Amino acid sequence: MTHSAPPGSGGGARTVRVPDDRDGQRLDNFLLGQLKGAPRSLVYKLVRSGQVRVNGGRAKAERKLAGGDEVRIPPVRLAEEGAKTAPPAGFMAALDAAIVFEDARLLALNKPSGVASHGGSGISFGAIETLRALRPNQTLELVHRLDRDTSGLLVVAKKRSALTELQALMREDGGIAKRYLALLTGRMPDGVMTVDAPLHIGLRQGGERHVQVNPGGKASVSHFRALERRGGQSYCEIRIETGRTHQIRVHAQHIGHPVAGDDKYGDPEANRRLREQAGLKRMFLHASTLEFALNGGQAPYLLNAPLAPELVDALDRLA
Repeated sequence: MTHSAPPGSGGGARTVRVPDDRDGQRLDNFLLGQLKGAPRSLVYKLVRSGQVRVNGGRAKAERKLAGGDEVRIPPVRLAEEGAKTAPPAGFMAALDAAIVFEDARLLALNKPSGVASHGGSGISFGAIETLRALRPNQTLELVHRLDRDTSGLLVVAKKRSALTELQALMREDGGIAKRYLALLTGRMPDGVMTVDAPLHIGLRQGGERHVQVNPGGKASVSHFRALERRGGQSYCEIRIETGRTHQIRVHAQHIGHPVAGDDKYGDPEANRRLREQAGLKRMFLHASTLEFALNGGQAPYLLNAPLAPELVDALDRLA
């Protein structure tokens, strides 16, 4: 039940009762659904300042809501910005063409490198905002995230039940099998190299996240297997058991074979050579395969995203 002014009207505050099918949803994601077109930064500001209330009290953005909770939403004026916040038509068409799988539960996108999973931090719109603009009458929620410079599979839930089941699978060991393809600098040894190294997220000046191997960090496990060697570099498949921020990039750096083209954790000299020799102008990391089962294991999924054309070209030049 909703009282008072409609969303984005700039009228008085309104109170929204959380529907039962939104039980367990984070407060920030619930507000993004209620305040269509609102930037994520604004939602966090409203929560931090105490203007948003849950059952009469202050709450944090990550709070999990329960069906029946009463959420006070302050007046927010968005109408004037509506036209400006629509993604460019060309970008919308490109993401529409990048959809590699869709059924009643899910949508899977082969996200291009350079596209953020969601807006924020100076990015007006990411993949999820653009998909919502393409499908204004559908409820779409990000299941997980990919680094902006990583291409490949990004899964979006079309149903609340699919979102909650997938998020539960992600918390389980082996609940979702994730495979990536990457070009690592130097010659990796034959066989599978397992990296079991805890990762800690730190902040640099300016608020930039920087991840490093640290005994006090969170458990993180990656398995690297060289598929072939090209031009002195190693084309590898990586299977990850955990999904930590920048996990593959930092683990690859840790074993002395950073991801080719990685400006943050990579080898600047190797990156320069690969730009000149192979035309590699981006990070060579691609989320290629996801395997899982929904509906209590009764509905198996095997999703694949083909390697981006610019990565195929770089490999061909290294042959």
